[in-house]
Amino acid sequence: MMKDLPDVKDLSLDTGVQELLVKARNEGIATAFDRAVKMSQCGFGSAGVCCKQCLEGPCRIAPNGKGPRAGVCGANVDTIVARNFLNTVTQGTASHAEHAREVAHAILEAVEGKAPYTIQDTGKLKALAQGLGITVEGKGINQLAKEVAHKALEDFQKQQGPLHWLKLKGQTKEVENWEKLGLLPVNAHLEVAKSMARQVMGGDADPANLLLGAITMSLVDGFAGLHMSTDLQDVLLGTPKAVKAQYRLGVIKEEMVNISVHGHIPLLAEKVVEWAGKLKEEARKVGAEGINVVGVCCSGNEILMRKGVNVATNYASQELPIVTGALEAMVVDIQCIMPGLQTVASCYHTEIITTLPYAKISGASHVEFSAERADEAAREIVMRAVANFKKRDPRKIAIPNEVTEAYAGFSVEQIVEALKAVNPDDPLKPLVDAIAGGQILGAVAIVGCTNPRKKQDYDNLTLAMELIKNNVLVVATGCSAHSLGKFGLLSPEGLKYCGEELRSVLTAIGQANGLPALPPALHMGSCVDNSRVADLLTALADYLGVGIKDLPAAGSCPETHHPKAIAIGTYFIANGVDVHVGVNPQVSGSELVVNVLTANKEDFPVTTDGLFGGKLIYEEDPVKAAALIIERIKQKRKALGLN
Repeated sequence: MMKDLPDVKDLSLDTGVQELLVKARNEGIATAFDRAVKMSQCGFGSAGVCCKQCLEGPCRIAPNGKGPRAGVCGANVDTIVARNFLNTVTQGTASHAEHAREVAHAILEAVEGKAPYTIQDTGKLKALAQGLGITVEGKGINQLAKEVAHKALEDFQKQQGPLHWLKLKGQTKEVENWEKLGLLPVNAHLEVAKSMARQVMGGDADPANLLLGAITMSLVDGFAGLHMSTDLQDVLLGTPKAVKAQYRLGVIKEEMVNISVHGHIPLLAEKVVEWAGKLKEEARKVGAEGINVVGVCCSGNEILMRKGVNVATNYASQELPIVTGALEAMVVDIQCIMPGLQTVASCYHTEIITTLPYAKISGASHVEFSAERADEAAREIVMRAVANFKKRDPRKIAIPNEVTEAYAGFSVEQIVEALKAVNPDDPLKPLVDAIAGGQILGAVAIVGCTNPRKKQDYDNLTLAMELIKNNVLVVATGCSAHSLGKFGLLSPEGLKYCGEELRSVLTAIGQANGLPALPPALHMGSCVDNSRVADLLTALADYLGVGIKDLPAAGSCPETHHPKAIAIGTYFIANGVDVHVGVNPQVSGSELVVNVLTANKEDFPVTTDGLFGGKLIYEEDPVKAAALIIERIKQKRKALGLN
């Protein structure tokens, strides 16, 4: 047993995770939770006051006011903190934009007969084409898809005018404001390169200008990352509809060949599911009953939303499916993948399989994936897993037996379809009426991550419980959605935690659709699918003739860890939505940056709240955070003339 480590009950709410953490410790295996306990945090980095942009440094400004007040080059603390914040947003944006570009290329290769995919949602394809100004009449599906993909790729190379997807998806009132402020991005690669250029020593040294640069960067994230990824994936793989599945580590089956898909780009995950079905006879030959694919993180979200594939766990506990001793392979692509997976896997028979040339892990196997060889790669991966089944050590197998049922697949299209059962002619009216009448106080998207430095799932779940108790409708994405799924909030069973008014609305809509009720939290998808949240807000704002900033809505990432979450949050702030984070955003070293982002000083000359109508709320206590969010929702209701 490892010494001087906290009780596993203090590390995660998930009892299956707790069970496997004890097992890992007994076997001498360190996980992210234990590494987090042992790793002390740098006070300078936590405050955002460390600069290593050139070889004159690293330079750091002491948060207590003692010591040097500027770096060797003369950059002051406000410049350093603002520049570091821009760097974080840029990292997140680059991740999402590359995701979108990969999918655009896959569509091109599919319609040219080079990749084994078929366009699944022709209706959405036609709607996108029309919105992008492409003539639809007289053209076949493949031709339309090709033109839409080319439009997408132009958003990575054109040299003038705003992003196509911004013009397509941006809410008019918000776009007008961004244009007035000179913030409209031209192309994703240009803006990422420009952001990196302005961060070098001798580049942009105006903290206010750097923060405005972060807003531009976040618009790239929102439109060339989130919206483009979701739209193109829906076209290629299908738009999600309501599905029923299971959560928790108990979805791993001892009698099956178990494969976990983990990462963010669903092109390979879809094919692994397909080939797992095709090769089940191969599994029987080695003594297994079949092949069981389970999800982790957002690749898990993608195949959950479209295929109803069960989810094992979320980010912080991603190593623990391996610790069950019954996982034959973990297939990874990009983003949120811990390098420590391979260290844990080396203690078992599990094979870690990387798939992208720019995202490898030392010691792991590699099966190169591209859209053209998707079938070949997926088949090889599944066969590797099948071959590993006989390598298990029965003495090391221990699978927690808990599972929780959950509903997912709530795309905007699915939500509107559900509302049509209440009002076929004007589907948004029941939702708007419920908000106007106060049965729904407002809406909050709980999004993002789990963080090994936080008690896993606790903040995500506690915040959601506080909100639904106060009749706030919750939608969820990413690993936060997994947290809610594990503990029943993605099931109608969770209605018992709701306020009476919200419960009655969700029951009425559910019963109109032949269900007992809708769940108190609607799972809208992966991290890039925060675009669905933005689409829903845009539809409601347009229906009411107001800006998104005027809506009684907010976002929250209680257990965030990744730059992508900061980029997403900044995008929603730019749209006028308040965004709560429960983990230190690493800007406290600059009073100027804190005041711009949080608007905590009413007399401060420039704030994001003043410019856009949304601000950052930093509060680690989820109960206090819920109270702050509810108070802001009430303020926005009052401004709209609602009780």
